[in-house]
Amino acid sequence: MGTEIEADGRALRTSRRERALAQMEVHDLDVLVLGRQANVRYISGAPQLWVVGTRPFGPICTFVRATGEIHLNSTWDEGIPEEIPHENLYGLAWNPMTLMSVLQDIKGAETARRVGTDALTPTFAKLLPMAFPNAELVDGEQAMRAARRVKTPEEILALRRALAVAEEGLAKGMAELVPGTTEKRLAGAVLEAEAAGGVSTPATQDAAWVTSKDHPWRRAEGDGRVREGDLVALSAGVLADGYVAEVARTACVGEPSDAVRSLYRRRDDLWDRLVDTCRPGTPTSALLDAYEQAGEALPAMPVAHGLGLGFDPPVVTPSLRETTEADLLEEGMVLAITSYVWEPGVGAVFTRDAVVVGANGPEVLTQAPSDSEAAHA
Repeated sequence: MGTEIEADGRALRTSRRERALAQMEVHDLDVLVLGRQANVRYISGAPQLWVVGTRPFGPICTFVRATGEIHLNSTWDEGIPEEIPHENLYGLAWNPMTLMSVLQDIKGAETARRVGTDALTPTFAKLLPMAFPNAELVDGEQAMRAARRVKTPEEILALRRALAVAEEGLAKGMAELVPGTTEKRLAGAVLEAEAAGGVSTPATQDAAWVTSKDHPWRRAEGDGRVREGDLVALSAGVLADGYVAEVARTACVGEPSDAVRSLYRRRDDLWDRLVDTCRPGTPTSALLDAYEQAGEALPAMPVAHGLGLGFDPPVVTPSLRETTEADLLEEGMVLAITSYVWEPGVGAVFTRDAVVVGANGPEVLTQAPSDSEAAHA
């Protein structure tokens, strides 16, 4: 990855905007006013400053359906796509009325009937009607979610590039896994490799832990040192060019016992069931059913979640089963699938991979060796 700040590729930007325009048509939106970073990048194709946590809504990006024009809040030209002219950029302003004057001057603002926003604050709920005097303000996040949940071929390529960085971090961590090392040293090895791959923003910093033999979904208590016979989980996640990639594996330190080998076989059976459900038209609740059919306890965390510019829908978790039963998988969705099995006195085998819901069946994007292949360290 280069050090220059560059816009996302033209094919990538164009394909995303086409999906957004289609959803604006479906939701009858004349204008989108966006403030969330992932949505702004999805439409504009301009890299956004990543910050921890949330921030108040502001009109960062405005997308007009009739003209296809994009107006963007930016204090510099670097990384701005060529189809967004300099006159469509506007700077930061302490006075929100200054922003309203910018929006008022956008071609189509005065005639817009329905304007969607991806969030709203009481202040902007009062101010935006000044910029769009004839429009009804509605929820635009639903249109963005519908656009983003299905990935274009160009997005899948971007996810593959991000996965390559995450997989390199995972491989580095696996190479450092020996008795006597520590969880912190392993995590450092993973993060160092990710940084060497051009990613200074890891999706997770808790990259390595010894799985508990006493409680599921817990790390082992103690000094964090790795010992012979431990089952050690390594999880690499990166935010590369805006796209999140995740991959996780579990390795046994030393020669696996029969109990450990049995745990890996259980993991393989569960994994095959999970992947087989990733077909168009299948309810996302089928991923929960796969755990039950395999005789495994449902995990405390989501079984699956969408990957893309950040996290996309769906989020498949037992607490949302009623929602997942009505939510169908679609061709082109990319899911981070979690397979987790645990045995008292043995530990856990935990794995996570990216899977594409394909027309001809599921496709696993991850290239890292499977847990069974990485079982011995």
